[in-house]
Amino acid sequence: MEGNQHTHTHDHHHDHAEEGHGQEISRLARVRHRVAHLARPHSHEAADKVDAAMETSREGMRTLWISLAVLGVTTVVQAVIVALSGSVALLGDTIHNAADALTAVPLGIAFVLGRRAANRRYTYGYGRAEDLAGILIVATIAASAALAAWVALDRLFNPRDITHLWAVSAAALAGFVGNEWVARHRIRTGRKIGSAALVADGLHARTDGFTSLAVLLGAGGAALGWQAADPVVGLLITAAILLVLKDAAREVYRRLMDSVDPALVTAAEQALHAVKGVRGIGQVRMRWIGHALRAEADIIVDAHLSVVRAHELAVAAEHALIHAVPRLTAATVHIDPAPAPGHDPHQALAHHGNRPASVVSGG
Repeated sequence: MEGNQHTHTHDHHHDHAEEGHGQEISRLARVRHRVAHLARPHSHEAADKVDAAMETSREGMRTLWISLAVLGVTTVVQAVIVALSGSVALLGDTIHNAADALTAVPLGIAFVLGRRAANRRYTYGYGRAEDLAGILIVATIAASAALAAWVALDRLFNPRDITHLWAVSAAALAGFVGNEWVARHRIRTGRKIGSAALVADGLHARTDGFTSLAVLLGAGGAALGWQAADPVVGLLITAAILLVLKDAAREVYRRLMDSVDPALVTAAEQALHAVKGVRGIGQVRMRWIGHALRAEADIIVDAHLSVVRAHELAVAAEHALIHAVPRLTAATVHIDPAPAPGHDPHQALAHHGNRPASVVSGG
């Protein structure tokens, strides 16, 4: 296997019914597969994976535009009532709803960029644009928190009566309903397509809904003659925004640091152990590229295997990984020969810096 390296891609959207024979490939299929690989590098994933990526982007875009429309209407209604009533608690909620609606803009740009094909400069494509969008969302939340706090503090030290309490209450309920609907839609779609930024934005909208309900407390306090109730609720809304900021910042930080759920790594290791012919496993690494996962794995196989057989094992390991790990679209498998008897079976994985023998399978 000295110096041999095969990089190829596969269409992993086939019907599982066709895999009824397990991981054993028919003799005819093996011959055809072997001849194809020896003859030329190839890819039989093209159209299907492009269509799948486009579909998830369309779904994300549709969710963003619907969210923008719903929150836009809610914000306009609340802004009108703020002008009539002078409620700073409602103003804080309106500011936050407006910021939440505007976060659709960087996410929309990120989804559009994510559709662009990989090239020689951006060899992994443009999926990481979603992570940049996450940074902008965190900055937007922080700015809205600062503005809401400043307005509430100003009203606390310069009190003023609020009017149209019934309209303020109605606007608070409208804000809750609008935000909760948007939150459910964003979180559901974000989890479906694997977009951390969209899920974080949905969590942000959900908290906005509860802060809208808090405006009712301010209106109730004002109705009872407590003049400070409105700005105090405004400060409580600011505190809620800061909690959202903490959660969103943590999610974006984890994505930027290539964090993945450890359960996904465990699933990948179990899948590799189940591949017939794999004698050991080294490191398994994963990272998110937009809303898709990529993986790298090191496995040990018998040292006497031919290059062709080692290649087949790499393909089998790749298939096992992609079927075992949700949202995994590509896997690179590095093959190491098992050491001679009496040596540590994992010693072959201790010198990856040189990697003299490698069979790589990329999906």
